[in-house]
Amino acid sequence: MATVIEARGLARRFGARWAYAHVDLKVEEGERIVIAGANGSGKTTLLRTLATALLPSRGDLEIFGMSPDKHRWELRRRVAMLGHHMGLYEDLSAMENLAVYGQLAGKDVPPGHLSRVGLEERKDAVRTYSAGMRKRLAMSILLLQDPDLVLLDEPYGQLDPAGMDQMTRLISEIRGTVVCASHQLDRISSICDRALLFEGGVPRWLGPAPDLRAAWNKVYAIRAEEDVA
Repeated sequence: MATVIEARGLARRFGARWAYAHVDLKVEEGERIVIAGANGSGKTTLLRTLATALLPSRGDLEIFGMSPDKHRWELRRRVAMLGHHMGLYEDLSAMENLAVYGQLAGKDVPPGHLSRVGLEERKDAVRTYSAGMRKRLAMSILLLQDPDLVLLDEPYGQLDPAGMDQMTRLISEIRGTVVCASHQLDRISSICDRALLFEGGVPRWLGPAPDLRAAWNKVYAIRAEEDVA
């Protein structure tokens, strides 16, 4: 099985503050990895590093055997990220957004593609959409690109329970490798293979995804005890 991500001693800082540090992670082709941790623990910054939007301040990183600082554009053809900024065209409809992104990626929009996210009937401009509808459209655009590595930053954000169920199904159907940051521990761990738990910008636990909840309770209970002491 091919290695998709290999990080050794990876760290990133902004000025004097380290967003994350001491990250050692190896992800194999087809794996689904969840990154968990409290707000501000470095999850989004790590995902942005894997997406080549940021370069690490320290350590070594290879994605598909390539260094992001030397092969950024080659990697961006194979990697896609669903983040907080979704990059939608406000004055276009859902289908028109898909057509634009499909043209940029050299992909035809398959019939019924929007039905996967429940937006096949929407003909109006994206500016009229709710936050949850925008999230679903952005996910539809990502799936159209069919990337080899999918990075998801809080994919359940802004979604109602039905939307969360739909998102879980979509993630489980992705054929490529998935790295996902989420606070929905039980939901996301049910469809992932392994989990990496951050606390204070540092990985504290790496193990089977079904054990994530127990690891979270232990790591953050220890932190709470230290804070009280």
